[in-house]
Amino acid sequence: MSSVLRKFKEQMTLPGKIIICHLGSGSTITAVKDGKSFDTSMGFTPLEGMVMGTRIGTIDAGAVLYLLEKSGMSPLELEEFFNKKCGLLGLSGKTNDVRELIELEKKGDEGAKLALDSFAIQVKKYIGAYSAEMGGLDALIFTATIGERSWIMRDRICAGLENMGIVLDEAINKETVSKPGFIHQEGSKVKIAVTPTDEMGEIAQETSLAINS
Repeated sequence: MSSVLRKFKEQMTLPGKIIICHLGSGSTITAVKDGKSFDTSMGFTPLEGMVMGTRIGTIDAGAVLYLLEKSGMSPLELEEFFNKKCGLLGLSGKTNDVRELIELEKKGDEGAKLALDSFAIQVKKYIGAYSAEMGGLDALIFTATIGERSWIMRDRICAGLENMGIVLDEAINKETVSKPGFIHQEGSKVKIAVTPTDEMGEIAQETSLAINS
């Protein structure tokens, strides 16, 4: 989150209410209020929250108990299943790669459509929930592999959120791939940005601070 905010400051002054959509094989949605983390989609483990490439995301505790009883899997086997065989891979039955899922959907693959729809809808839900928690939204940031590279998924996520002041410029969105930039329409209440993340750089910086403190 810190690296994204630092890079976003290069684009504009940091607003008070931000939602960062870190979308990749691992995905998190983070609400930032007055420069500090306010809420995040991950819980005790990364299994909580967003459906991811192979992780299941939030699941009814009763469903876990049911699977434990009916599947014949041990707790460790079920943990492995939830982490490595679910998510977009499990929903599509074919792949966890969003690029491949988009191509499969174009060919009429229902599993691919289900996976992509589920992913986009979950992001929308977090945007709505966190906006309500913070009492509004000033900026929506897309980052990480899917967030930075897939204009199709950004369009899919923002579609229907116009009543929240999130208005995407489709032409600019298509042109903004793997580079920073604003992709909202002029007059959009909420600024929409593509901002690259630097996770390895952030880890290195935090490690250096810990060693030298």
